[in-house]
Amino acid sequence: MTDSAQPGTATRGQDGRIRVAVLFGGRSSEHAVSCVTAAGVLRAIDRDRYDVVPIGISRSGQWVQMDDARVQAFSLDGGALPAIEDAHATVVTAPGAGSHELLVTAPGEPPRSLGAVDVVFPLLHGPFGEDGTIQGMLELLGVPYVGAGVLASAVGMDKDFMKVVFEHAGLPVGPYESITARQWTADRAACLDRVGRLGLPVFVKPARAGSSMGITRVTDPAALEAAIETAREHDPKVVVEAGIVGREIECAVLDRPSPERPMASLPGEIVVADGQHTFYDFEAKYVDVAAAALSCPADLPAEATARIRQLAVETFEAVAGEGLSRVDFFYTPEGDLIINEINTMPGFTPISMYPQMWAATGIDYPELIDRLLELALSRSTGLR
Repeated sequence: MTDSAQPGTATRGQDGRIRVAVLFGGRSSEHAVSCVTAAGVLRAIDRDRYDVVPIGISRSGQWVQMDDARVQAFSLDGGALPAIEDAHATVVTAPGAGSHELLVTAPGEPPRSLGAVDVVFPLLHGPFGEDGTIQGMLELLGVPYVGAGVLASAVGMDKDFMKVVFEHAGLPVGPYESITARQWTADRAACLDRVGRLGLPVFVKPARAGSSMGITRVTDPAALEAAIETAREHDPKVVVEAGIVGREIECAVLDRPSPERPMASLPGEIVVADGQHTFYDFEAKYVDVAAAALSCPADLPAEATARIRQLAVETFEAVAGEGLSRVDFFYTPEGDLIINEINTMPGFTPISMYPQMWAATGIDYPELIDRLLELALSRSTGLR
């Protein structure tokens, strides 16, 4: 495939299909979730239209050519979490921007070509995938890809800078404090004092992680330091958010080709139902199917529904989003809306909230995949 940074110029393979490299796994604590996301996409993608090249990324960062059928069997309910193991052979990108070719290399063997790809679907969650790093690499290669660009990915990954951007855009944000590694090492007592002013309860979170990894709900001041250390196991930078009394409402955003504005789904509500979970944690999201349910559309006044959809698009635009995002809100008893966060690569399994909200709005899972790939192919790489 020749160098092309212009939109709408995807070439087709010999059988006329668009070649899609699906990237998943990765080096973050959300490795297993990414694997299951890839399984959902590979089961649903239109094989008559797309030729899929599954590429797993191990926890060490090695790119590995994966068997399609094996990936489709990944799940989170079978005991051991799915994982990409290091292998003898490594997938690499061919040198030179614009080649779009993938090679398989192994010690003592000549490189083997996997051919060129037209577009990349990076189904990666967390650092080294959702934070602008993979996006930057793909920009350098000139390869179209699904989802947010470098800046939006980086801002959307860092809950501290995310809130700074929201506040600057005049969007409603709850009280919070951030703790950097330098601050925690230099003066732990001062950090605890700052956080203490937020009151209780608070939620202690890794600043740059997702899928509720490393999050602790703290109701006792004596537990605060341990909660911060738990978050630091995932990220040396920590965000502590004041607990907000309110319903957890989510809204999915799907981009459209310029100059059209992005569109927002009907909002959904997360209900943690079984009494075993004090908030929407990892187990409730992915493992315990009885723990939580999505109600979509959420039972809200019409004015609140309209405002949520409007704020979701404004939030997406505030971080220069592209492709897709999920925006999470709190809806207080007084009728106020507070933005919790934006996810630029939200959970994307068939039972994840993002696809479910679009299904309730009229776009099913296979069509959603198709629209995202078309969006990626319609935009240029580089400055835009």
